[in-house]
Amino acid sequence: MQGILFSLMAGLFITIQGVFNARLGETIGVWHTTVIVHIVGLLLSGTIFLFARDGHVKQIKEVQPMYLLGGAFGVLIVFGELMGISLLGASFAVSLLLVSQLMFAFLIDTKGLFGVPKIHFSVNRVAGIAIMILGIIIFKL
Repeated sequence: MQGILFSLMAGLFITIQGVFNARLGETIGVWHTTVIVHIVGLLLSGTIFLFARDGHVKQIKEVQPMYLLGGAFGVLIVFGELMGISLLGASFAVSLLLVSQLMFAFLIDTKGLFGVPKIHFSVNRVAGIAIMILGIIIFKL
């Protein structure tokens, strides 16, 4: 149940963040917005880190280097969502974002990429993605 709540909460914040970033980007520019978003995020996560030390930084040596690219992906995510919402509107951009996420998550799961436990291919999952794509097409008509 917690996983469901955290996922729903993240979806809410991703959508609001995208709209806020798009509005900020229209005023101060895309790359200025991206930098400011990450500075604010660093300040918040740094503050939380001071109180919630939940890991061991010394273990970073055991992490595959590619897993350190999350911050770089964050920059590309902020840029892509900001531009998508600015150019397409929030609902259409977020619907495309969701389908893209689901398709790549399905690929990661079925191939067992990045150390994720492999989940068997299912026609039902493919049908679910197809229905979402059809829903976006209908939504856009």
